[in-house]
Amino acid sequence: MASTTSDKATPQRQAELLQNLAETKICFAEASKSLSHAPTLVAVSKTKPAWMTRACYEEGQRDFGENSDIDLVNKAKKVNLDSLRWHFIGVMKKTEGDDLRRQARMRELTTVSNLHAIQSLTSTEDADIYNNAIPADRKAPLNMLLQVNTSGEVQKSGLQYVDTETEAADSPLFKLACHIIEHCPKLHFQGLMTIGSQTESLASSERPNQDFETLKKTRDVLEGMLRSNPTFDGRWGDNGKLLLSMGMTGDFEAGLRAGSHIVRVGTGIFGARRMK
Repeated sequence: MASTTSDKATPQRQAELLQNLAETKICFAEASKSLSHAPTLVAVSKTKPAWMTRACYEEGQRDFGENSDIDLVNKAKKVNLDSLRWHFIGVMKKTEGDDLRRQARMRELTTVSNLHAIQSLTSTEDADIYNNAIPADRKAPLNMLLQVNTSGEVQKSGLQYVDTETEAADSPLFKLACHIIEHCPKLHFQGLMTIGSQTESLASSERPNQDFETLKKTRDVLEGMLRSNPTFDGRWGDNGKLLLSMGMTGDFEAGLRAGSHIVRVGTGIFGARRMK
């Protein structure tokens, strides 16, 4: 795919951007052929300027993601288009003495009217903050995907995956899912997200990605437990199924082959991020 270090809105840079988007969509469509559902491509612009988001939107791209809540809020103001859907896929890290500021940023994020999903939830505390912050005029609950650490890498965020219902019963993951369903009426528990290891990503063209297989197993366990509770009927997932968000630039095709509902592509479309 085309790549350049400049992010100025030149005709050449725009042509490269749209070429990358077109090539990504071709690979996305090819890898999706065997799926029984229609997956979603989230274009993750990260530190890139707002003109790139608008240019991709004008080419038919509708779902966009940001790792930074500040970038998402700012871009949403600059690219104010009703049919665009924003996904927050980053983590608001807790720092000592900064809790009030963090909560204020979380509340500001919920004011983005076309915020479609937060894909990185890991705590009941944050679920309550988001739930209480949702504006009264929001028409639908805000979708929540719980981030699962499937690789076991300590540097990655996410809750521990589960293999069995016995293991899941007392797990933070299942407890958070139940908390959203029972106590957060303005949120909707939609599914699970993971960021796989680089090792599995590099090997995914030769064999199944084990991080993706782990997320699928976790999904199956949670679905079984949620279905066993009749009071939860219709209050989670999409048509009785939890959505999976797995796969990024280097392994999104493997993610789709594994049955992902959502893939998140940044560098493959927008190029390498600018360091702030």
